[in-house]
Amino acid sequence: MRLNTGGLAAFHIVISGSGWLRLWGQKSLRLNAGDMVMMAAGEAHQLQSMADHSDVSHDLLPHIANSSERELQLRGSDPSAPVTHILSGYFRFDVEMAKPLVRALPTVMHLQGENGQAPPWLEIGLQFVANELAAERPAQQALVNRMADIMFIECMRHSIEQLSSGAENWLRALRDPSLSAALTAMHAAPEKDWTVPKLAERACLSRSAFADRFRKIIGQTPLGYLTDHRMRLARWQLGHTQLPIFSIAEAVGYGSDTAFSQAFKRATGQTPSEYRRASALNVADESGEAA
Repeated sequence: MRLNTGGLAAFHIVISGSGWLRLWGQKSLRLNAGDMVMMAAGEAHQLQSMADHSDVSHDLLPHIANSSERELQLRGSDPSAPVTHILSGYFRFDVEMAKPLVRALPTVMHLQGENGQAPPWLEIGLQFVANELAAERPAQQALVNRMADIMFIECMRHSIEQLSSGAENWLRALRDPSLSAALTAMHAAPEKDWTVPKLAERACLSRSAFADRFRKIIGQTPLGYLTDHRMRLARWQLGHTQLPIFSIAEAVGYGSDTAFSQAFKRATGQTPSEYRRASALNVADESGEAA
């Protein structure tokens, strides 16, 4: 089976049996009962019964997208081969807003079970999903979606906990009390007039120690990261709301339309008005409406 969910986080949980996961150009990964794999950026991949098997004729995405379809049965040429049961799905989220997280995650997150059993938290979640899908009930899909959200969060926590002390990325910063305090401040109030000394104060570090640690672990200066975050927020507001541009400028920390427009064009190559028009055209095209 093949699956390509670019912009969505795809996951597979091996309920029983075994198989292989293969991403284009990479070695195949052995999957056993109790294992969970997740591709945060939804890279194209395939599930197969053997490491060197190349049959990718069946596209899994239409079956996952059809919420009324409970089970897909695929049979190989050998009827005596053991059966593998896999629960697959994807998570839809705003890729632009989640960019720091997606960039920091490994291409494939692999949570391994023990002795054919999933980790306890995952076992509980799978039992809940099985019970919920046993019969048609009101709000069934909503409950299953919430359980999938919990699985996603647990997978994130597992990845953070597995980071080495020398890791240098956005996730590692979340485990650093000083940097996480600064990141929380920026994300909670992007409109504030943040400076490196003010952020260093939140981090309880000297200005130079804070700036050096931030750049080493996250790979950007504090104010460079803040600007990128403000631009992500601005792009979302321009594409999803009808707020006046001056209101968006204030919400992301700019005192005038002019300053905001100049910063936005440096970051995106478009003025805020041009970006908003282009976003509206894209939405119309995707919905099949005339532009």
